[in-house]
Amino acid sequence: MEEDPERGLSAIGQALVILGDQWVLLILQRAFVLRVRTFAGWRDRLPIADSVLASRLKELVGHEVLTPVAHREGRTRHEYRLTPRGLDTWSLLVAIHSWERDWTGGMCPSLIHESCGGEARPYLACGECGKPVSARDTETVRGPHATFAGIGPPRRRRRTARADAGTDAFGYRPESMEILGDRWSTTVLAAALLGTRRFVEFQSELGIAPSVLTDRLRRFVGRGVLRQSDGDYRLTEKGLAFFEVFAFLVHWAQREFTAPPGSGLTITHRPCGAALAPVLACAVCTRPLHRHDVRFLPVPAGFAGPDLVSAGSPTVLISSRPTRACP
Repeated sequence: MEEDPERGLSAIGQALVILGDQWVLLILQRAFVLRVRTFAGWRDRLPIADSVLASRLKELVGHEVLTPVAHREGRTRHEYRLTPRGLDTWSLLVAIHSWERDWTGGMCPSLIHESCGGEARPYLACGECGKPVSARDTETVRGPHATFAGIGPPRRRRRTARADAGTDAFGYRPESMEILGDRWSTTVLAAALLGTRRFVEFQSELGIAPSVLTDRLRRFVGRGVLRQSDGDYRLTEKGLAFFEVFAFLVHWAQREFTAPPGSGLTITHRPCGAALAPVLACAVCTRPLHRHDVRFLPVPAGFAGPDLVSAGSPTVLISSRPTRACP
């Protein structure tokens, strides 16, 4: 009997088995932003091979992120709906957009908060005290059996090239894809956020091949996520800002997956002393954001990619209202 390669992984490791892939992130993004639900819908909106798309959809169903339902036009075809587990990735995906807006340049879709009517410009807030949170406001403690070997998932796919996101109005940008869409990159950045600094420390903590580690560190330095000084690799402000995405990844993973005892992370918000329950808040009214009361506005004319044209609407909603059902 073949051993399950995910057995013994930490919750974060199990999450990265699912999310540590560029195509998966783009499939989920299209499900939320453009409400894509069918195989043909993703195929038409992504430069992805049919075999790769079929494989990713099968995996997302297997991990209970999507669920197939009979298509309303017949029983021989299916739609793929987001499950409660899939819907809970919403904050993580919006946090990626927020980081891109602040740190990658170029045009990004605006997120409108329906409750106050303002451009939300989401920021990370503490669910306990409601105050803004940054990496410097927190303390992260690893459980007694938490190791980076339990964070980095087993590789089951070849890395897949994708089209340049700069031509796509809603596509994630290369910086995001290099961090979260690649399992080793995510693990290297997680180690940096937890205080790892030197090459030998990264190699020892992660059990990563020197050539792979050299490549990931070089990319991060080139992207301005890390800076190298006297043999140390330290997070820049851009790298520290990715903590917002990391916080939502940890929260989602540890809520959704069962893992070996003592293998988790505890993030504490120092100003209030509570375990961090991350929420996205609106920069205009400071109230928490929920997926049912926000919408993305298209980017200005002349920048919009083919997805906006095919959406057929002046606004593209992320909504769970009955009249505008979320996938």
